[in-house]
Amino acid sequence: MSTATALVANNLPIPNALGSLDSYITAVHRFPVLTVEEEQTLAKNFRANDDLDAAKQLVMAHLRFVVHVARGYSGYGLQIGDLIQEGNIGLMKAVKRFDPDMGVRLVSFAVHWIRAEMHEFILRNWRIVKVATTKAQRKLFFNLRKSKKRLGWMNNAEVQAVAKDLGVTTADVLEMEARLSGHDMAFDAPTDADEDAKPAPVAYLIDDNADPYQSLESESQEESDLGILKNGMAKLDARSRDIIQRRWLKDGNKATLQELADEYKVSAERIRQIEVNAMKKMRTLFAA
Repeated sequence: MSTATALVANNLPIPNALGSLDSYITAVHRFPVLTVEEEQTLAKNFRANDDLDAAKQLVMAHLRFVVHVARGYSGYGLQIGDLIQEGNIGLMKAVKRFDPDMGVRLVSFAVHWIRAEMHEFILRNWRIVKVATTKAQRKLFFNLRKSKKRLGWMNNAEVQAVAKDLGVTTADVLEMEARLSGHDMAFDAPTDADEDAKPAPVAYLIDDNADPYQSLESESQEESDLGILKNGMAKLDARSRDIIQRRWLKDGNKATLQELADEYKVSAERIRQIEVNAMKKMRTLFAA
């Protein structure tokens, strides 16, 4: 938020500060609606002279419109007062960017900025788990419920119609419908007295590595095995060590018996014998 926007914001009425939402709505409706001439004069004065009083008047005159837009998002379970405050931020951004020479009213220009701030707030706070991150998902989040013709799951024809109308894939539509149909659940929610109630995830999501003793024991065993392996490799002669490393410990393409035979100028059977003897020595160390 710019310095000018912040200065204007500090002088705006805030829903919570007025005691109730009804009081705030009553207050913002007292500000007169600007005529085209008044709006043009204020906008040009703010644009040319950075007149904060002119910007404040523009914002004040359109606070009622923010309330109107916020009411359209009342079905998301969020406080309308919070939506109004977010919309007011969008309104101030719109006033800052408004060009009176564009030939449109401020309200037509500001609606995009107001809705954008409200959308961001809803997506951040609607659920603990984010349900819309991509452009297609955001579009579906705010339009899918309006696009559905009936309650319940959509059929294939409805899915294709929604996808075509919104310019997204049918897979996006089906995924968002599933997300919207779900709900957040506490991992360790208290058990309901009702025996038929769905158990909390803590009852059926088991982490096999959650036992500290087992985790420590497993780590200790891995460290011990690694130490034995290093000790065993150190006791092998250079040729045997190289063969074991390239045949068993190398990532990617491992050497074949014939490749090693050609390199050491012996037969593939001799390389196999060296490998077998080296592995026997290694197993003896692990068995000890």
